[in-house]
Amino acid sequence: MSRRYERAHRIAALDPERDHLEIYQISAGLEFPWDYTRALEFALFRTYCVPSISRLLAATGEFRDRPQRRYDDTALLMAEMAAHGYDSPRGKEALRVVNRAHGRYAITNDDMLYVLSTFVYDPIDWLDRYGWRPLHDNERLAAFFYYREVGRRMGIRDIPPAFGDFRSFKRSYEDEHFRYTDTNREIGEYTVNLFAAWFPPFLRPAARLGVRGLLDEPMLRAFGFGPAPRWVTAAAGAGLRARAGALRFLPPRRESVLGASPHNRTYPGYPRGYEISDLGPS
Repeated sequence: MSRRYERAHRIAALDPERDHLEIYQISAGLEFPWDYTRALEFALFRTYCVPSISRLLAATGEFRDRPQRRYDDTALLMAEMAAHGYDSPRGKEALRVVNRAHGRYAITNDDMLYVLSTFVYDPIDWLDRYGWRPLHDNERLAAFFYYREVGRRMGIRDIPPAFGDFRSFKRSYEDEHFRYTDTNREIGEYTVNLFAAWFPPFLRPAARLGVRGLLDEPMLRAFGFGPAPRWVTAAAGAGLRARAGALRFLPPRRESVLGASPHNRTYPGYPRGYEISDLGPS
């Protein structure tokens, strides 16, 4: 048996409901860490197509004033829960910070439920297109069970009871709520500029174009963005598939990236020298 597929065989032997945390830790931290990071970035981006969400974000001014910090806070808090478990001391502290931040605003349960659904299904859809191996069904189900438990601890009500039901909710919510507003475009442009800022200045125009090339038609309409040229979309997809092909021949990752983010831009060297309570709005 190839060492590259040892963890996939381990996942296949686990129970996706009982062992959902272990499966998610293997999948997100060891098997597909870069893909999960990119997919969750686009999952959050997707939620800004909902006018009630973009309107709230525009009103807080967080994206205008501190886009990088808001991104890093969200990524690190979610990673803390995944790395240590939502019922561990660090996981509980991360949940307290998240719940405290959300408690400042009047956010509807359905909007919270929709955001939660993107964390489950957007990485699955990304990996179906660009993963170096197919996801095992246990990985799909474990993601659902993991975020179901996170959602319950965030006080989110009426989480659908089954994987297919939650996906159906997500699709129906997008069909009903995705529509253009000026705040969608405002938050969308802040986000594109944030992604582009991670590249050297001479590459930023290409980065902005590349991001648009990865957005689907409903997102483009909701943000009021023009589509990227077809060759950009084709090149982005081909590059991601080529990366996946190359990864199949590399040795497996030895250390999980969950909860270890020394290169984030807001908290250099995190987690050394920082407390979870340092994250989020002050």
